[in-house]
Amino acid sequence: MKLHELAAQTFANIEQGDPNLEILSAAGLDIAEKGDITFLANPKYTPQIQDTRASAIFLNETVTLERKDIAILRAKDAYLAYTRALRIFNPEPEIVASIHPSAVIHESAKIAASVEIMANAVVGANCEIAENVKIFPNATIYDGVKLGANSVIHSGVSIRENCEIGARCIIHNNTTIGSDGFGYAKDEQKHWLKIPQIGHVVLEDDVEIGANTAIDCASVGETRIKSGAKIDNLVQIGHSCTIEEDALVCSQTGLAGSSVIGKRVILAGQVGIAGHLRVGDDVVITAKSATSHDVEDGKIISGIPAFDNRDWLRSIAAFRRLGELARTVRDLEKQIAELRRDKQSASPGE
Repeated sequence: MKLHELAAQTFANIEQGDPNLEILSAAGLDIAEKGDITFLANPKYTPQIQDTRASAIFLNETVTLERKDIAILRAKDAYLAYTRALRIFNPEPEIVASIHPSAVIHESAKIAASVEIMANAVVGANCEIAENVKIFPNATIYDGVKLGANSVIHSGVSIRENCEIGARCIIHNNTTIGSDGFGYAKDEQKHWLKIPQIGHVVLEDDVEIGANTAIDCASVGETRIKSGAKIDNLVQIGHSCTIEEDALVCSQTGLAGSSVIGKRVILAGQVGIAGHLRVGDDVVITAKSATSHDVEDGKIISGIPAFDNRDWLRSIAAFRRLGELARTVRDLEKQIAELRRDKQSASPGE
């Protein structure tokens, strides 16, 4: 691909270099070779610019580069432009419309002609699978499931009964969609009685779910993951939760039942959300934090229990000095005690 073609498709401008330079691939600064385009987004990697062997580089508007032997594509967001380049040079494999002989497909399932179903996959009764869906080996699609167009279901995935998957969704290996919610009532003998989980899960369009994640169905009604949300590996989404548009949920996060996660929220790794809470739009909860209360729109919170990130940073700074502060307090107490003794010993002679 010519440099000027790549610039047009990544919404970048050529600042330096031959517009007809041939670009073959995209790679990171440290591994790029001749014919590759690379990028710089994180300032800590700036020294690597001098050593990269790439033929071209995406740079943000404020970054300068003195080298004249490398083409420069100037972009508002270099990382976004590089991502687009990666997608151009690494397109998704084409669908090969077919059903493997070892796949088990119920006779009542409605499957579009352009679907690819691989070895040992199982599709249950009354399922509806739209065009250009790819189902990898050993995936299990329970009865009544609907799969939207252009979605990809990787090997080992289980999609439980009556769940709905939107268009262009990606579900990675060994994830379970629609597992029973964790619901029990205590009977007269104080034994746990399982509450029937008769709801389902809905993934809207353009949702991606990582590997080994579990999304529980609702006891009644639905658990819903809205358009554009991205969920990492090893995440637990409890029954009846709602995750709003374009939220990002990182690995090992857990949501208790009936939580609502707002639009564009970022839940970093190992975050815990208690049940029946609302986390407002554009909230960021930093790694290893947990909240047991609602969170207002736009807040950045940290800690257990989580509170304002700036206050948390000040608290952590103070916490690291607790040993020193304790010694200071003991010294002050000792000085005060000595002053009191001196005052008491001086009092009789006055």
